[in-house]
Amino acid sequence: MSRLHLHWFLPTNGDSRDIVGSGDGSQSTLGAVADGFRRPSIEYLGQIARSAEQLGFEAVLTPTGTWCEDAWLTTAALSQVTTTLKFLVAFRPGLITPTLAAHQAATFQRISGGRLLLNIVTGGDPVEQRRFGDHLDHDQRYARTDEFLAVLRGVSAATEPFDFTGEHYRIEQARIPFAPFEPPPVFFGGASPAAERVAAKRVDTYLAWGETPPQIAERLDRMRTLAAGAGRALRYGIRFHVLSRDTAAEAWAEAERLVARIDEDRVALVQGQFAASESVGQRRMAALHGGRRENLEVYPNVWAGYGLVRGGAGTALVGSHAEVAERIREYHRIGIDHFILSGQPHLEEAYHFGEGVMPILRRAGLLGE
Repeated sequence: MSRLHLHWFLPTNGDSRDIVGSGDGSQSTLGAVADGFRRPSIEYLGQIARSAEQLGFEAVLTPTGTWCEDAWLTTAALSQVTTTLKFLVAFRPGLITPTLAAHQAATFQRISGGRLLLNIVTGGDPVEQRRFGDHLDHDQRYARTDEFLAVLRGVSAATEPFDFTGEHYRIEQARIPFAPFEPPPVFFGGASPAAERVAAKRVDTYLAWGETPPQIAERLDRMRTLAAGAGRALRYGIRFHVLSRDTAAEAWAEAERLVARIDEDRVALVQGQFAASESVGQRRMAALHGGRRENLEVYPNVWAGYGLVRGGAGTALVGSHAEVAERIREYHRIGIDHFILSGQPHLEEAYHFGEGVMPILRRAGLLGE
């Protein structure tokens, strides 16, 4: 069995001890959250990055969006205060040219010593896309992503000036002066048929948000078939929050505390926004709980409380360290190698997981030394 790759998360719009107040694009109006809000300073993000490195996480995901600091600039700065930690930089392919992205990646690899990973985020919120001046519809965005990745790889590998003509890009005589340059591994997620077709053709690791093991197994079977049809084989990853404690009772008590502090009006507002989303993955996350607080444990140790008010990954692994480790092993058995994890606050939760769950996985021979 292949080994696990465990990654953490950089909260580049701030952090807190609550579900809201970080990672969702706004601070909560709850006084306790506002009082405990941690701004995403380089000093604080550096604490998280250095702790993740010390604990043995392989990389940290840095999100993209108008609600957070720029991922490229933030991680370039943090690469100078870490030595082995990799940076999974999320960015939207329609907002910069693929030639520029290849150039940025090549520069990042040199200044970081080869510690860049790329997370391509096509975008599923039309309101946010329009903030960037992007008015393509859902399937057009994925068609553009397909061309973007073709150019990114083409110009990176080119020893002669590279040309490309497509519907969205016309590239003439492009090259990187220090080419050929092997682009970093590409991570990519999307639950729609258009997204899956792009993944099968172009990416290295296909990502899913944290659904139940049967749901993930069905998706992986479909992706394996699509990738095989393209003459390729993919690796697979999953995105979860995590809440791990010495005992299950402690973990579930913390989960209850988190959800108890969410206002019903906020739940209704956010669920309405999710219903209007073009993202198939977002709608699948919302369907796990239906906007209801009861029965948020949708599978043993898989809790959908985050998805009441948080976009994107809306589930958490909750339980004792041993239970969380066993659930990770269950996902690993069906084909998941990469686990991208997070928790509030990100500094403290990294230690709960790193000192509680990772030793169990290491003793099972699933992690490197």
